Amino acid sequence: MKPLLLTLLAATLLSGCATDSQALKRDHGYVLEWIGERPLIDSSHLTMTLDHEGRAFGNAGCNHWFATYRWEGNALRFGPVGSTRKLCAPALMEQEQRFLQAMGKVRHWDLSEVEQLQLWPADGLPLRFWLEEG
Repeated sequence: MKPLLLTLLAATLLSGCATDSQALKRDHGYVLEWIGERPLIDSSHLTMTLDHEGRAFGNAGCNHWFATYRWEGNALRFGPVGSTRKLCAPALMEQEQRFLQAMGKVRHWDLSEVEQLQLWPADGLPLRFWLEEG
């Protein structure tokens, strides 16, 4: 009986690990809610998509952004982040710059207890995303 119990326990633990490693979704949109300690400006819409070829892109609030990324387990790093150059209201531009700078500092990811994707910089609080509906 003990070998069967140990096998079931090991299978349960391993399936939990597989679920965690699959929690970050490629080719699905994410919507940003917080940049570090600050929520987004009302009605601003910042997004992120990670494709299967190592490219990340989305809306930075005013401009479109893009970067390469490397994902290994819970480690996640973005290459140099670029964007288009449209001008918007100063508050949106300031928020966009904070977002783009924070994305370049991301080192790893996890899911919060409410299944919100958190991208953690080397220091400080995370960028917090929800999986986009649809």
